[in-house]
Amino acid sequence: MNRNFVKLNTIALISLAIASCANSETAESTDGNAAVTNAQGQATLNLVANGEDFVRQGFVTKDGWTMSFDRLDVNLAEVTAYQMDGAFEPTETDTLDGLEYQEKVSLVDTPQVVDLAKGEADATPILVTNAEVTPGFYNAVAWQVDTASPDSPLAGKTMVMQGTASKDDRVINFDISLDRPIQYLCGEYVGDERKGMVEADSPGELETTFHFDHIFGDSETSPDDALNVDALGFEPLAQLASNDSLTIDDATLTQQLSAEDQEKLTKAIIGLGHVGEGHCAVIE
Repeated sequence: MNRNFVKLNTIALISLAIASCANSETAESTDGNAAVTNAQGQATLNLVANGEDFVRQGFVTKDGWTMSFDRLDVNLAEVTAYQMDGAFEPTETDTLDGLEYQEKVSLVDTPQVVDLAKGEADATPILVTNAEVTPGFYNAVAWQVDTASPDSPLAGKTMVMQGTASKDDRVINFDISLDRPIQYLCGEYVGDERKGMVEADSPGELETTFHFDHIFGDSETSPDDALNVDALGFEPLAQLASNDSLTIDDATLTQQLSAEDQEKLTKAIIGLGHVGEGHCAVIE
């Protein structure tokens, strides 16, 4: 009787031990899967800003002025990346509230002043920020160039361009400030490489690109090209300089530029925002 009781207890203990080991292995396996799931759910998306070679290396305008930028500050705000439902081509009638997307992530909540002229001539685009996001293809981005708050170094402005412009024997030091808030909505990046693709083991990148040749034109492009026909150039600004110095704000520009030149400048500023060579829509 006692011998059988011992046998039964022994069998029960062995069974409990086996069950305990099995539960332990299951728990470890479950924890392992959770770790893998968490790893797959974590991915990095970098946001960069790019003024292109025109800003970093300088260029010659459509009217023959050689531009060199010491600083080119923009107040970048409200940057949001989207994984859209299928291909996306923004239009001026789109609204942010009306977008149909799978994922949405805020990259810039607090406005940041970015100096697009920072770095050497061959520097890579400027890293603005990064965020942990859900992996996937981020094929749309909304962003603002907004009026800076009073405590910002760019207070009351959206953009400041500082540098020199030279032509023949004349050199003009310029400091041009603008206050023209713009809301951009852009689709997929267009360029030599694809951007916006994020994988768990491979960070992705989105780019806000600024095309300043839209304002000043480009001597290497045909004068009949739409870029140069529509661009302001630098000559109208040079005419406003005094003693080879031009320090001017947006309000004064509006007063002193001709109506035609003012219209060109307005359209050019609206057209600054791109994603690589991809155009963006300006929305309300």
